[in-house]
Amino acid sequence: MEKLQRATDNTVKVKSDICLILWLRSKNRFLRPSLFPNRPVIPVKKPEMSVYTLLLDFSVDPKNVKNESHLSLLSSNIENVLRDYIGNLKLITTLSIAGGSLNIYSGDMGSVISLRIFDNGTITVNIEYLKGDDSDINILTLECTKQIEQKIYVTISCFRSKQFPPIKRGGSFDVYLTSSDDRLLEYDIDSILFEERSPYQKVQVVHSKSLGNMLVLDDLQNISEADLIYTETLMLRGKEDYKDKEIVILGGGDGALLYELLKEQPKHVTMLEIDEVVMRACKQHMRSICGDVLDQKSTSNYQIIVGDCMKSLDQFVKEDRKFDYVFGDLTDVPIADDSESEIWNFVKKYLSLSFKILKPTGKFMSHGNGACCSLALEKYENYLATIDPPLVVNKCQAFIPSFMEFWVFYQIHFANKG
Repeated sequence: MEKLQRATDNTVKVKSDICLILWLRSKNRFLRPSLFPNRPVIPVKKPEMSVYTLLLDFSVDPKNVKNESHLSLLSSNIENVLRDYIGNLKLITTLSIAGGSLNIYSGDMGSVISLRIFDNGTITVNIEYLKGDDSDINILTLECTKQIEQKIYVTISCFRSKQFPPIKRGGSFDVYLTSSDDRLLEYDIDSILFEERSPYQKVQVVHSKSLGNMLVLDDLQNISEADLIYTETLMLRGKEDYKDKEIVILGGGDGALLYELLKEQPKHVTMLEIDEVVMRACKQHMRSICGDVLDQKSTSNYQIIVGDCMKSLDQFVKEDRKFDYVFGDLTDVPIADDSESEIWNFVKKYLSLSFKILKPTGKFMSHGNGACCSLALEKYENYLATIDPPLVVNKCQAFIPSFMEFWVFYQIHFANKG
């Protein structure tokens, strides 16, 4: 499993005996349990049309929107510009609402145009229509939209304007994902190679023109073929010595970390992963990052245990097994404010168990969250400072191509290595 739903409090409550299984994840975000774990996956024919939304914003002096005559004049001037570009433009209704006015129009290709004027001087024009995914027919080209923006800018004497790229919704595949702080990111995704809902999440492998194949879980980017920097930063390649070491990976279902660690000639690596669908998807479509390590569950130098990693950790503690490295490839550092939330409690539990199976000279290696999530990272570090025995916490960051942002990674060891 890889980067899953960001840690927030809107979780599904489950019985205590299975909650830890359901909360497992791998690279970056929390795994939301499937609301319908027994529902069969039914292949659905992808739609061949997308809804295009063109967005234009303008700002005028607020004194020019203070009365009905001002609003009427602005609406008329903007409508005249739109009429030059949108065929069969017809006014459907005009509404006077708190804070301004709203005009709704229809036009060619079943388009709907809304013109909203706010009493602070902000004006928005939204144009929405249905377009075939492979069709070259547009109600408006980008060039025409730019001309509309420029003409309205001059006509209504505004002091700023903005034309946004078209938003595409409901098409054959989704090209929008989010950053760690919930900013909208658009990707050059052109196909879906794999799609299946496991008992835990929706699993997809999509193809990006610039990133190659990319694992997406519950509509959140996880790892792509361009993200070797993620794995190498997580393991601090070139700075840590893994030769002849015993290692545990919590999560890591994409196989990338296991694949790269095995190149360092460790004594043995144990990978604890819950979602076989993720491993199957990556084995089929992400072999450039996982090689052949997902082809078999056990060899002389590694073992993949499919199931709840918390049960395996509990067993390791009972057996008093100790490891040189434990990799926390589970949830991101939670963004949830409540330190007693189910998500935080999960993090605290796997941290506690991880340090119990760590050798005195061992290290716990993990990712954190986006560097922009400073408050969440600070809260995590403050919690680490309360753990006994005391820890030494180091961190670094790297820009991850498929995340489109800097990501923080932690290297943690005991202050007293004796």
